[in-house]
Amino acid sequence: MPRIVKHPEVRRSELLDCAQELFFTQGYERTTIGDIIARAGVSKGGFYHHFTAKEELLEALSARLAQESLARFEDVLAAPDLDALARLNAFFARSRQIKIEGAPWLRATFDALFKPENAALYHRIAGAVNPVIVPVLARILAQGQAEGVFDVPDPVAAAEIVLQVGATMNGTMGRAIAAVESGESVEAATAGLAARARFVGTAVERILGVPQGSIRFIEPDTLAAMFAGRRST
Repeated sequence: MPRIVKHPEVRRSELLDCAQELFFTQGYERTTIGDIIARAGVSKGGFYHHFTAKEELLEALSARLAQESLARFEDVLAAPDLDALARLNAFFARSRQIKIEGAPWLRATFDALFKPENAALYHRIAGAVNPVIVPVLARILAQGQAEGVFDVPDPVAAAEIVLQVGATMNGTMGRAIAAVESGESVEAATAGLAARARFVGTAVERILGVPQGSIRFIEPDTLAAMFAGRRST
């Protein structure tokens, strides 16, 4: 059969599509570059033309998913009738919805990323995702500063700090998933996560200078989605 030549961006997108499907269905660690090459129907050289390693592919996939997720925030960002606090809560609500819908992907990545040997990989992914999210969150915080709702003289710095505080939930989530796999009950793990989420939400409120209870950061339904199908005792 004649060799099919595709535009490099088309081929790169196909590799990301195949990787995403495999990571969802069999997990990041259990997916090899050979699996991705076979699913995409490319040569090793074709793969390495776009990505130097599986970790780099995961980083690119994370950035793409972040960009795709942001497209789902357009109505929240564009709504003319929302004040900054309502817009921020709508932003977090949409983020929770996306997390619930993408729970299988998140579980697969948590299973791999929050192991000591993968600390560098986690930071690479955060480095790919955060530059996509920070400008959007900073726009909301700047609106709140202008309205006198948020006390954030530097909205970009505040957005970066809020994301860093929120990211502490990731490690907690990874440890909770590992605990459930080791025999802890789903109920106990979820209760611990909920307590941590409340504390993180309070920390975000203090960073922004708003009264406690103003922000709905993470809800129990988001946490429960991470354990769907996991055993309970």
